[in-house]
Amino acid sequence: MFPASPQSGRLRTVTSAQNSLVKDFRKAFAAGALVDGAFAIEGMKLIEEAIRSGLKIRAVVFSESGAARAERLLPQLSAQAETIVVDDQIFSAFAQTETPQGVAALVAVKEFELGPLLSVAEPLLVVVVGLQDPGNLGTILRCAEAFGATAVILAEKTVSRFNHKVIRASAGSAFRLPCIAVPTDTLIPKLREKQIRMLATSSHKGGDPIDMAALIGKVAIFIGNEGAGLPKEVMAQMDGLVTIPQSEKVESLNAGIATSIILYEAARQRRG
Repeated sequence: MFPASPQSGRLRTVTSAQNSLVKDFRKAFAAGALVDGAFAIEGMKLIEEAIRSGLKIRAVVFSESGAARAERLLPQLSAQAETIVVDDQIFSAFAQTETPQGVAALVAVKEFELGPLLSVAEPLLVVVVGLQDPGNLGTILRCAEAFGATAVILAEKTVSRFNHKVIRASAGSAFRLPCIAVPTDTLIPKLREKQIRMLATSSHKGGDPIDMAALIGKVAIFIGNEGAGLPKEVMAQMDGLVTIPQSEKVESLNAGIATSIILYEAARQRRG
């Protein structure tokens, strides 16, 4: 079933799709949510990135055709990580990629608390409200880490950060950057209490052009839904609007690109 090696003795063969661990993988991938405090990822690159990022690997599953990768991966796992091998059909039932590598893992989530994130000297926060595209959220996480954001806060109706497409698009930033889910009716009063300015973003005219906006100090940048933007009740509570001037011939920038431009400018101002 898999190549014999000093490491292969750790692998337990599972033949039933109803095995409890197989069901955990299926549920975690399908829902893009935590299962007993762990989320699912797929592929060697992501799993090794999670290990390098210091996350705890709870379990790894190999398909029969992908079991050769065990020789490389198993030495990187703690003795507590459960490791199994299943046939290709069972694996493909929960695999999310078009061409599966035959290896997936359950990774323990790293928890963060809102209070400490708001209490840093000059927080740069990204608040995402109602964003549904996982690629956009993954891009936001990646850019937030690249440009020194303190954290990304996910408000109501936003795609789960444990969605496999979000994790893949983040290129590992989802493993390291503080990211928590907090509804706006809880978050906004706490931002006010900490005197953190709340800025909405827009590709339309009005507000301060990005090169004129003050992005230093305590700032929370709010990003809305791809089509509708921020809800009216949230927009009404903003302290300012930051716009990205662009050609009228071009449609509005998507949320991932717009956020990356604003975060780059925030990083530039803060370096100055």
